[in-house]
Amino acid sequence: MDRTLPTRAQVVIVGGGVIGCSTAYHLAKRGWTDVVVLERKQLTSGTTWHAAGLVTQARPTFGTREIVQRSLEVFRTLEADTGLSTGYERTGTLHLATRADRWEELRRQASVSRGHGIRTQLLGPDSTAELFPLLNPDGVVGSLYYPDEGRGNATDTTMSLARGARQRGVQIFENTKVTGVIRRDGRAVGVSTESGDIEAEYVVNCTGMWGREFGALAEVEVPLQALAHYYVVTEEIPGIPHRMPTLKSSDDYSYVKDESGALMVGFFEPGSKAWSSRGIPEDAEFTRIPEDWDHLGPFYEQMIERVPVLADAGIRLCFNGPESFTPDGFYHFGDVPGLRNYYLAAGFNSVGFLSGPGAGSVLADWIIDGRSPIDLPETDPRRIQRHETNRRFLEQRVVETLDLAYTVHWPFEQRQSARALRRSPLHERTAAAGAVFGELIGWERANWYAPEGVEKTYAYSFGRQNWFEHSAAEHRAVREGVGMFDLSSFGKLLVQGRDAERLLQRVSANNVAVANGRTVYTQWLNESGGIEADVTVTRLDDDRFLVLSGPATVRRDEDWLRRHIGPDDFATVADVTGTMALLSVMGPDSRRLLQPLTDADLSNEAFPFGTSREIDLGLGFVRATRITYVGELGWELLIPAELAVHIYDTLTEAGRELGLRHAGYHALNSLRIEKAYRSWGHDISGGDTPLEAGLGFAVAWDKPGGFVGREALLQQREQGVTRRLVQFVLQDPDAFAYHDEPIHRDGELVGRVVSAMYGHTLGGCVALGWVTLPAGTERAAYERGAYEIEIATERVPARASLRPLYDPKSERPKS
Repeated sequence: MDRTLPTRAQVVIVGGGVIGCSTAYHLAKRGWTDVVVLERKQLTSGTTWHAAGLVTQARPTFGTREIVQRSLEVFRTLEADTGLSTGYERTGTLHLATRADRWEELRRQASVSRGHGIRTQLLGPDSTAELFPLLNPDGVVGSLYYPDEGRGNATDTTMSLARGARQRGVQIFENTKVTGVIRRDGRAVGVSTESGDIEAEYVVNCTGMWGREFGALAEVEVPLQALAHYYVVTEEIPGIPHRMPTLKSSDDYSYVKDESGALMVGFFEPGSKAWSSRGIPEDAEFTRIPEDWDHLGPFYEQMIERVPVLADAGIRLCFNGPESFTPDGFYHFGDVPGLRNYYLAAGFNSVGFLSGPGAGSVLADWIIDGRSPIDLPETDPRRIQRHETNRRFLEQRVVETLDLAYTVHWPFEQRQSARALRRSPLHERTAAAGAVFGELIGWERANWYAPEGVEKTYAYSFGRQNWFEHSAAEHRAVREGVGMFDLSSFGKLLVQGRDAERLLQRVSANNVAVANGRTVYTQWLNESGGIEADVTVTRLDDDRFLVLSGPATVRRDEDWLRRHIGPDDFATVADVTGTMALLSVMGPDSRRLLQPLTDADLSNEAFPFGTSREIDLGLGFVRATRITYVGELGWELLIPAELAVHIYDTLTEAGRELGLRHAGYHALNSLRIEKAYRSWGHDISGGDTPLEAGLGFAVAWDKPGGFVGREALLQQREQGVTRRLVQFVLQDPDAFAYHDEPIHRDGELVGRVVSAMYGHTLGGCVALGWVTLPAGTERAAYERGAYEIEIATERVPARASLRPLYDPKSERPKS
């Protein structure tokens, strides 16, 4: 191998594990061979080398399952291309249930997987034991079998990828530490090493558990933390079958697979510990952490009950190695905020081997084509919040990520660690009113309100949870009277300067060149016409605009705006979220509540829908915007933080005689979904266009200067769409969909649910889902046919509509 570093390369990949080598391999396969891989020690020496090798498809989102499908294709074809085996063999996987709630989770998982084209079988205890004869079937309810899954060798796979990359011209340098990232004009333009600099068009961070430290060299925030992660390998056990399915017993926090006549028992147990949180040792390579049998022993003994042959088996290896996890359990994958041409692929939460070959394939396409071939908003590095890189936060929250990995994944489950971080100015007031708080990106948010005497806690289930009726009462108050939401966590971006209008016109599909005091609902699109943001834009005056965004998307939206500020534009963008509280007063009686408290005329004629003005309220002033996310008459009140408590007290005092009710985010969700209002990152994202999503009404096709994505959208309008976002209401009032359930039309699989919530006005679970029909299908046909949504292997009849099933003409908000 040539040991002289080149002075330039088209792409520099930092990190020689499975993901870095896969990215290099797939770039080279597409003809980009001017690629350099830099590894600080030896290939695989970070965490790849000790991966257990499981390849499972039960991932939590459509996009992450697609990544695994690409990985499986690599496992099927790589050896023929390179001549080096990956060690992959198809054995299948059995997911065990020993409790009723786990069995329901597996049945729901079976439906989701089948909807993705993944083969599964639900088996009883006897059939499960036939496939895994070492199992003690006592207490087993059943299992979910994935026959097409398997396992491989992580080191062999990485070396095969590296060979395939080298054969095509990629240069790989081991024992080469990168000491810095060279930045120029907001772009990554190269790296510095101990042996010199390399100029590059693209820099890719595949540094695994070093991701946070390496990211910091380029001022890129990468929240991840290495945790102690265990498996045990027994001595050889005579007579055990070869190539049994991998047995995953989540109720025991463990998995078991046969390995060369022995058994490997791996653990995703609660109570792990952060490793080297103050910085990974400089000499770390093929790292092993001292074992802690006092911690691990009880979990191993629990598995002896499940697989009794373990009781008499000697232990050849008790392995404890570092594995990086993230605060929300999703990896960090894609381009990063604030720095162009820098890509990140790190923090894979112990699924790096099974995701890595596919992730490298996707990342190569992304770099070459300029956009991801798979929609992955859940892994977007722009979701990251600054506090998530705090060492003490990571030590608490990331341990909880591993704690929850093998527990039942409940709808609406709330994290318990590292809480009480970001609070609304009204936190104490809403807490006193009975708020039960959830958490989103550090914000404490009132999800529902517990009446006096009701415990402020969650009791999880897959059906009606303990807050169901209380949230229903909040929902009905907004529909029939008046309710008040504390939405202070919503993102607020102040865009100002001489060219603020030009900037916003460029990125907005709708026309925001409106009169002062008007609010416009719009999407921001990419060049392919996909929806990158879903926001409202309020014109404050000639050169100032306020953008309202979701709490989890405000940082990505800020980055999107900054990327589109041209060199000659005089415009600034500032996140002012924390400077203002936001109270949403909604319902038919909202005008009756607000009008006596202000001198402003709130009549329909004087204050029409879409108007935004500063008005007096109580003893202060607020910005009142007549808009809605619940489908009722109402105003959103932006309040200076220091006045928030006074305004809140004024409203609650005046609201007593009208029956004003506090309402939380669960009610907000049930109200918005009845009205079929979209939620970015759930219903729509960068792979969906306004025409497909039913948002064509918010496109100003002929506005002067056009907008980003207009040409792609015009082409789609000419050719027609083949998929649409459809609203459904389930006909069984006791059926609950949540996410990813398959949609069937006349017995054929046609799509999947993307969000769902019980609609208390419509009297059933309401879902939004993407439906794909043949090209040329007329719009009305999407509503016809016998629709069913599959939940836990049962098909539930559903009514479909392209118009909102609640108030389809949108008369109520404008009354």
